[in-house]
Amino acid sequence: MIGRGEAMAQLQFGVIGHKGRMGHALEAAIADAGHIMHVGVDAGGSIGPFAAHCDVLVDFSAPDALSANLGAARVSGKPILVGTTGLEEEHFVMLAEAARAVPVLQSGNFSLGVTLLAHLVREAAARLGPEWDIEVLEMHHRMKVDAPSGTAKLLGEAAAAARGIDLAANMESGRHGQTGARREGNIGFATLRGGTVAGEHSVIFAGPEERLTLSHSAENRMIFARGAVKAAAWLVGKPAGRYTMNDVLGL
Repeated sequence: MIGRGEAMAQLQFGVIGHKGRMGHALEAAIADAGHIMHVGVDAGGSIGPFAAHCDVLVDFSAPDALSANLGAARVSGKPILVGTTGLEEEHFVMLAEAARAVPVLQSGNFSLGVTLLAHLVREAAARLGPEWDIEVLEMHHRMKVDAPSGTAKLLGEAAAAARGIDLAANMESGRHGQTGARREGNIGFATLRGGTVAGEHSVIFAGPEERLTLSHSAENRMIFARGAVKAAAWLVGKPAGRYTMNDVLGL
């Protein structure tokens, strides 16, 4: 959210996926920040006809809609913030291509606290040796459809990058049965689902006879909406390129 001492022009937001839980939170956060949701379209709708009249597009819809939404941003020349989860490698290729033409900011989590947590995870992973095992634990509400969460992957990527390894090649999840001993250097993921939990994430560094845990708890999805609105407003006026929440916070 914009601080009381900061002045910013009122912006027109185009929100894709506005009928979902996150869409409702975004609408409230946009109003709280003094901006306007110029248009909201459902996850299956097209922002294309309205994009030219918006200052920034915000996409919290579905992976299979990403191509069309990025296309609308490119045609209209508008910056786009993408918070859709469950993205695969092909989607990241699309994001990179779109970023050649317009500013693109994509993240698995727009919480300012989680952004700082990822920074701390990166610092810890870089300084603690390979004898420190890394495990990522996350819990979300029963309705969440993808696992591990985008935030869990973000934290795992932060740890992997700090150690100079590829997460996909060093990821352990869904352990069951006779799995054998844990392989040194792997990053483990555990997923919990139930109730109405907005989001709980912990990164555990388990070393010889000691353990370090870095955690974040989301009490309400409004923290993600406020962070997304702050990031989208920051994106307006930036040159074409890929941006992250680290850029927004100057990390």
